[in-house]
Amino acid sequence: MQASDAGDQKAAIGFGKKEVAQYSGRKQCSPATRLNCGTLALAYGTLAGYQILDGDRIAGEGSFSSAKGALSLTDPENRASATAMVYRDVSEAYWKVGDRARAIAVFNEGRAAGADSWLYMSSAAGAAQPQSTDQKPPAVLRGPSPVADKR
Repeated sequence: MQASDAGDQKAAIGFGKKEVAQYSGRKQCSPATRLNCGTLALAYGTLAGYQILDGDRIAGEGSFSSAKGALSLTDPENRASATAMVYRDVSEAYWKVGDRARAIAVFNEGRAAGADSWLYMSSAAGAAQPQSTDQKPPAVLRGPSPVADKR
């Protein structure tokens, strides 16, 4: 994360790949063994964000797809939180590179996938249209968003 914050996306990608390898290399996430599927999904989501920030959207979408696969195997009790974190990271990366339409689409996809309130901390949350007139973000996150003011 420090490498990415410092603008060194190549180093961040290298660290992200090591993190993915740590949790996927040991076969810790499979239909038979679901030990670290949530952690693997988070690692893939973070890697996707770094790749998108580096300008490699194809690799980013590939990592995002892998994150979704790991999410599908994540224990139901952890799935909503892990889903929110993955989709928020990817949405935020697209927002930062200026692809607002994709950022909003990822946000909406995460909402439809059952993400919890962490998803609403993304920049795209303020720009996304509600799914219906009666659906609102969680009460703790309503009102002006400091993130939205940075647009």
